Amino acid sequence: MKGIGVFSPSTKSIDASYGIVYTSWNEHIVGSLLENTRKELISLGVSKNNITTVEVPGAFEIPLAAKALASKNIDAIITLGAVIKGDTPHFDFIAASCIQGILNVSLEKEKPIIFGVLTTNTEEQALQRSDKNRDNKGAEFARSAMQMIEMLSGISE
Repeated sequence: MKGIGVFSPSTKSIDASYGIVYTSWNEHIVGSLLENTRKELISLGVSKNNITTVEVPGAFEIPLAAKALASKNIDAIITLGAVIKGDTPHFDFIAASCIQGILNVSLEKEKPIIFGVLTTNTEEQALQRSDKNRDNKGAEFARSAMQMIEMLSGISE
């Protein structure tokens, strides 16, 4: 059994196809997540040709784009965005709708969809989680997608 935090991809996840749905909203945060997600997939052996990216306006639009990708020959999808709490309940509605939509697509299409949408109280918290010189979550999302492909292929064998 592999230890916690240790991941060595096999050809199953290296040869898989990945979709990344990312938002143009909060681009200064999401752009860094996107860069680090792609960089991690490639560093673990995934070909650039096996990575499809789709830009959507905001987090509310992510589930539909994820569903469109899941209907194609994509093995796993990584969703990237940043929803930052404000003074109105907009944050609650958008975050909840995005989460529920992504969950529904994942279960309906039976494909892993990694929830990489930051939901933070402040912009500073989002910047910390997307800082490429700190603990950028993009690499973590990439590894999660690969691990889910490995896990699901192990169940179907």
